[in-house]
Amino acid sequence: MRRCTDAATGKRLSADDVTDANVFRLAAMLLRSTFPDEAARLRQLSEAYFRTRPDDRLAAEEVIHRGWLFSLPRTRQILTSELRGR
Repeated sequence: MRRCTDAATGKRLSADDVTDANVFRLAAMLLRSTFPDEAARLRQLSEAYFRTRPDDRLAAEEVIHRGWLFSLPRTRQILTSELRGR
């Protein structure tokens, strides 16, 4: 989650791989109503990655199946807590 939080707050300037890009994309969806600016940053980073590698975009179920995220509600809870505490 640290990579996601860093990306959301501007401390990380790219999605370095398929994992980052997909996790950032899902995190952006989870955070958009509570943290719209941070969600926009995450979305921008993931979209920049997918512009050059569109076949790397995975469904949420596949991201969870691969173990990159445990659950979407838990991910939202952790990210919200980390972003509120910064």
